[in-house]
Amino acid sequence: MNKTNDLYTELAPDLTISKVLTGLWQIADMEKDGNILDPNVTSLAMAPYVEAGLTTFDMADHYGSAEIIAGTFKNKHQLGKKATLLTKWVPKPGKSSFEETRAAIQISLNRLQTKQIDLMQFHAWSYPDPTWLDQLFWLKELKAEGLIKHIGLTNFDSAHLRIACASGIPIVSNQICHSLIDQRASGEMTKVCQEYGVKILAFGTLAGGFLSEKWLGKTEPLLENEATWSQMKYKRFIDAAGGWAKFQNLLKSVSRIAEKHQVSIANVATKFILEQPQVGGVIIGARLGQSAHVEETMKLFSFSLSEKDKATIQEAQSILTPIPGDCGDEYRKPPFLTASGDLSHHLDSFPKPYEVKAGANGSVQVFSGTVWEGMAGYSRATRRGNRISVSGTTATHGHRMIGGNDAGAQAHFVLDKIEAAITSFGGKMEDVIRTRIFVNNINDWEPVARAHGQRFAGIQPANTLVEAKLVGEGYLVEIEAEAEVGS
Repeated sequence: MNKTNDLYTELAPDLTISKVLTGLWQIADMEKDGNILDPNVTSLAMAPYVEAGLTTFDMADHYGSAEIIAGTFKNKHQLGKKATLLTKWVPKPGKSSFEETRAAIQISLNRLQTKQIDLMQFHAWSYPDPTWLDQLFWLKELKAEGLIKHIGLTNFDSAHLRIACASGIPIVSNQICHSLIDQRASGEMTKVCQEYGVKILAFGTLAGGFLSEKWLGKTEPLLENEATWSQMKYKRFIDAAGGWAKFQNLLKSVSRIAEKHQVSIANVATKFILEQPQVGGVIIGARLGQSAHVEETMKLFSFSLSEKDKATIQEAQSILTPIPGDCGDEYRKPPFLTASGDLSHHLDSFPKPYEVKAGANGSVQVFSGTVWEGMAGYSRATRRGNRISVSGTTATHGHRMIGGNDAGAQAHFVLDKIEAAITSFGGKMEDVIRTRIFVNNINDWEPVARAHGQRFAGIQPANTLVEAKLVGEGYLVEIEAEAEVGS
């Protein structure tokens, strides 16, 4: 077993993981068509990874029986005591409760046969519905109870990672797609992670196997028949990055570097991501009992990329088209870079964030539930005809102020509430024609303006930003909006 510190990274003082995590998502594929895996037998296949020093396994509540298999290994095999088990909670969109959150975590505890989850990684489908924040605060409560050691996120964008961290949720990691093809994590995401001490756990590093010798010099596949889910998904990434010819150019450049170091294309592709700022580890999928690739993986720690190597890769990357949007956007907005090209194999529908109620004179209204709406006699937003007017909105959720002293975080949450109001009426952010921004201190204008710019990129409504004394201690920004919905 390689005992060098190069194998491990510290997510928190009491949580050290291997830099290469073994992903168990393929267990769900292995169990298709009624195939049932015996946990006692399948768990034995985890031993070679631990023996090599690859002690960390990543799974989720929806990866078939992955949690049961991992829990069996942890509790019934001698090497299992050295394993660190990370899992995820991916709740369906819509309103929830603390009891439902506790029940979901208890299911994972039972499957993993443990009293405390090392790292519970949370996924949110829809940001305009603030239930995701409720669920994170409930996870924080369960952490305080000792059911969870640490909280991580999965597929969060930079704005909502910022909101969570600034609001006091103790986040240690964010698991996101990050590869030679997909460099979204190298931008704003890395800045937020550095600011709040969050590590990136990178998946998709091998692009579903496309970043390998198998595809070097090959003609473009159609992938209409006999393709895996991963291949269908990451072929969409290749298309979004500029197409097969540009991908082949990248593959050739990586191949030359791999030949120089006498390693594989996959090794070079993974090593490059491992050395990116704030990356704490990369996740490589495994089909337990069918293929291990442990020796191949361990070659990652036998070489280093020179500055010339990195420059060669970056030159090939420079001709790629940047993957659109921020991290995790492939699960929330077009173009949906998923296996099916939409969310049909994930979700049926999204409920409206707010309930629409009848108002005066033929209008309809929504309410966000802040104390001021009832006290001062106003709605969060009102629609009459095709016109939507959204009241001045602060970063208030229930009894909490969201975003702490981070003006950018507050602004993003305010814009979430505005989006929630507009979408509840059947509109969309592209329907916004006017916004007005009030900052409590003019020194906060830039992070607020940047947040507005990120959310309204390509829409660019008329806008005013002024300094104004806001009601309520700690509030840094208030925004109102007007929208017109097409007939």
